[in-house]
Amino acid sequence: MITVKNLKKSYGDNHVLKGLSFSIKKKEIFGLLGPNGAGKTTTLECMEGLRVYDEGEVKIKGLSPDQALKKGVIGVQLQNSSLPGHMKVKDLLTLHCYWQKREFQDALFSSFGLEKLYMQSYKNLSTGQKRTCHLALSLIADPDIIFLDEPTAGLDVEARHQLHQKILALKDQGKTIILSSHDMAEVQSLCDRVAILLNGEIHAIDSPEVICKEETFTNTLSIKFSEEPTSFTLQEASNISKKGDCNKVQVSNLHKSVEELLIWTKEQNLTITDLSIDKPSLEERFLSLAKEAKQ
Repeated sequence: MITVKNLKKSYGDNHVLKGLSFSIKKKEIFGLLGPNGAGKTTTLECMEGLRVYDEGEVKIKGLSPDQALKKGVIGVQLQNSSLPGHMKVKDLLTLHCYWQKREFQDALFSSFGLEKLYMQSYKNLSTGQKRTCHLALSLIADPDIIFLDEPTAGLDVEARHQLHQKILALKDQGKTIILSSHDMAEVQSLCDRVAILLNGEIHAIDSPEVICKEETFTNTLSIKFSEEPTSFTLQEASNISKKGDCNKVQVSNLHKSVEELLIWTKEQNLTITDLSIDKPSLEERFLSLAKEAKQ
């Protein structure tokens, strides 16, 4: 659906993008992760046809970004919106339908619950209602590809969950989604693949599961016993610590470690009363890569 080759963009001596290359498949939710200033928004804007890049190539279903935008192949939800606050919601929706040469999309807007807000002024909407409105606006032309830049920023837990369900429903409808976010848990739960962008370069690109399975990362076992053992060691453990009555054990080989734990527990005539496994998170991997990039 999308190919990006050797994408470069500079502002004076500030080289924001240093030759990005990647591709995005159909019906994929593709995440862009990176700290502030990493080049996420610049990358999206170059792909959306909203910013001219210096070098490289971006193709969206074989079209240039500006052609894809004009033909309604892509829909864009910007990070910030400058919609006039005094306008009624229905007037805003009507205006955007007119600009995109479409009839008023009442079925679309009703599916987002916006019909209840038609007569309210945009400035009086909650943050969640505004974000929902922005997403609906990006879908007026029924695009194949949707760009979402920080779609859940500022939302409470319930509103974020509702918007996540809408994003997943769009994927089920066959849409391809490019998502930029600072919310690691959001990216890990929604995205099929993720690109971690640091200092204008891609430092990792794969599924969240694969990125998290780096050899340098460990699983953490949280274990409680029926009785506190006088000593507790596991050959497979890289680190053991205590937090209250819970033993925190970092292990690299999960299967061998659990097997050893069960044998050791039986030998000590103890019972495990609680056991949980914390797997490496995308946030941990991101912080590790960010630290390496600074060095």
